[in-house]
Amino acid sequence: MGRPVSAERRSDGRLRIRAAQLLHPVQRADRRRVPAPGATRIVRSVVANALTAIRLTLALPIAAALADSELLAPIPLAALLALAIASDYLDGLVARRTGKASARGMLFDHTTDCLFVTGGLTGAAIGGSITPLLPVLIPLAFGQYVVDSYVWFRQKQLRASVLGRWNGVLYFVPIVLITAARLPFPASFASLLQLVARVLGYLLVASTVASVIDRATTPFKPRGQNS
Repeated sequence: MGRPVSAERRSDGRLRIRAAQLLHPVQRADRRRVPAPGATRIVRSVVANALTAIRLTLALPIAAALADSELLAPIPLAALLALAIASDYLDGLVARRTGKASARGMLFDHTTDCLFVTGGLTGAAIGGSITPLLPVLIPLAFGQYVVDSYVWFRQKQLRASVLGRWNGVLYFVPIVLITAARLPFPASFASLLQLVARVLGYLLVASTVASVIDRATTPFKPRGQNS
């Protein structure tokens, strides 16, 4: 079947040529051009980490702009923030396409998220837009998260909790609200956004403390109740 021309002869003595056999060399060449599954996973992992690195690079300028509104105009600030949030969504999406996110990639992603939101909320606190308690609590909670996962439970990757996962998402919201309040909206709407950001900051302080307590007491709960 691998030969382009069959040795079988027709009734008139001529060689019988099968069209399917003529395609075999082309099919083999196509298969050689398909990247190996392992190579595809490596490429996707590199792309995911590159997207995470974009967010890490943007952490400092966004934090500085939130601390001082004169450093960066509102629209460029909003564009940088949108890029950072898009990278957060896409890096996880790309990593999951490999079938399972790697432990190192997950640690890099979550560490970057912690640095990004801590920096952004610190800038917002310096600018007087949010309580300074929140950016103090976030790295403490993240440190507990890492120690709890790798030391206490001896996991090979980060061990997330439901409350901690939601906190991680919601930490971005005050940054978005404060940035949006600087855009050319009516003054009343901008004031409302700032108020919501401030209130949400206090709520996130409470939920972060609750998450820390929940994680600290998890080892003492019955195994079926561990979140």
